Amino acid sequence: MDEKSYYAHPTAVIDEGAQIGANSKVWHFSHIMPDVVIGEGCNLGQNVFIANGVHLGKNVKVQNNVSIYTGVTCDDDVFLGPSMVFTNVMNPRSAVNRKAEYMQTHVGQGATIGANATIVCGNAIGAYAFIGAGAVVIHEVPAFALLVGNPARQIGWMSRAGQRLHFDINGRATCSETGERYLLEANQVRIDHVGT
Repeated sequence: MDEKSYYAHPTAVIDEGAQIGANSKVWHFSHIMPDVVIGEGCNLGQNVFIANGVHLGKNVKVQNNVSIYTGVTCDDDVFLGPSMVFTNVMNPRSAVNRKAEYMQTHVGQGATIGANATIVCGNAIGAYAFIGAGAVVIHEVPAFALLVGNPARQIGWMSRAGQRLHFDINGRATCSETGERYLLEANQVRIDHVGT
């Protein structure tokens, strides 16, 4: 750890062995455990907890009051909204030690998880997916999918810029913000590099 390459508020607790990338910021009352890797340019808000084994890519934004437990990995450019929740055990009991049963949860590049959403462990979140505030995710989420509700259900698709995509009868859509084009085939969205 190079103390000069990132900022940590004086109240933050960063355990020996944690790796924090350049230009990252760790704010008030946050705790980062030893076996953690945080990429460059990340921002960890107030009262954030990051457990052993967690890996965050570059430019990950973690808002206030988020706990990221063992088993979670986030790719670059992920946004974790205020007080959203990850889990890592399907059937927790205080009297039963299930540390050997932690499940993996992967959050793909550019995905957004809204405030107070809950991600039940073992469910991957696809790249650029958008999970609405308060949603409870109990199954895998496709790339670019927009999910809301409890239990979370898909109601549409989002662009990389976070704009709703409206597909025509040929399965084509254009981002209203960037002009980037998308193709929907077999219930999967991809960026369409064909055309100008």
